[in-house]
Formats: sequence, C-alpha cells, structure tokens
Amino acid sequence: MSRSERSDRLDRVDRAILRLLQQDGRASIRSVAERVHVSRANAYARISRMVEDGVIRGFTARVDHERAGQGATAYLTLKIVQNSWRTVREQLLGLPGVAHIALVGGEFDVLLLVHAADNQALRELVLGRIQSIPQVLSTQTMLVFEETDQVPPV
Repeated sequence: MSRSERSDRLDRVDRAILRLLQQDGRASIRSVAERVHVSRANAYARISRMVEDGVIRGFTARVDHERAGQGATAYLTLKIVQNSWRTVREQLLGLPGVAHIALVGGEFDVLLLVHAADNQALRELVLGRIQSIPQVLSTQTMLVFEETDQVPPV
C-alpha cells in the first residue's frame, strides 16, 4: 500500500489522535480516547493501526538541545556526486549530532540538520567528517540562532 493510500484512510478521529500524540507522545490511551470522544479500545486499535501502517514512525521526546549540551545547531546543504545518495546517506547516518537528512531538489542535493556541543565541535563535524566523505562535492553551513518547534494545535 502506498503512502498516499495510507493517508487517505485517515479520518477526522485519526488526525485528531495524531495531533494529540504530536503534542504529547506520552499521553495515555485513556486520555487520548476521552479527548477525541472514542472508546479506549477504539483509540488503541487506531493507534496500533497507524503504527503498523507506518503513519506513526515512533514516539520521541522534543529536546531543548542547548540545555542538553548541544549549543550549536546548523542546517547544512551538500552537493554530492550524482547517484551517490544512498552511499552518502549511510555515511551521514553514522555521524554524531545529525538530526535530519533530506534528499532535495534544487541548487543543492542534501539538507542536514545537525546539533553539536559548540562551534568547535560543529567545525570538526563539517570540515573533518562531512567534507571527508568522497562523494560530497561541497557544503554550506547556516548557523541557527534561535529555533521554535511548531506543534499542531488541538
């Protein structure tokens, strides 16, 4: 089943459950059920189905990276050798602080979100680790001065 077919199967209640879980991934089944006005069994079945279908990929904590000792955050753009995406992605996945990797179209090929302890650690990550990947042709670093997570409204 394709991704779009799965999302077509999400009704108003499923979408409400997703919004609640995005706001608080630790919400109890009972709390979710009460807030979307379904039984606990129904809420449990819907969440289980969405996990099984890959709509819900996991449950995570939203982290304040500065308080967690990762005071330097940056977006990096990479230009890579054509047809090397899978190889580059595997190498990037093994690097510390890489929070998000996206293959994109446009002026560059890859967009990364990275967190590091400080600018020195960020410099080592970019210049020492990422630029040493043979398929990476060039990088550009954009420092993040402040960030705000968008949490869907209820």
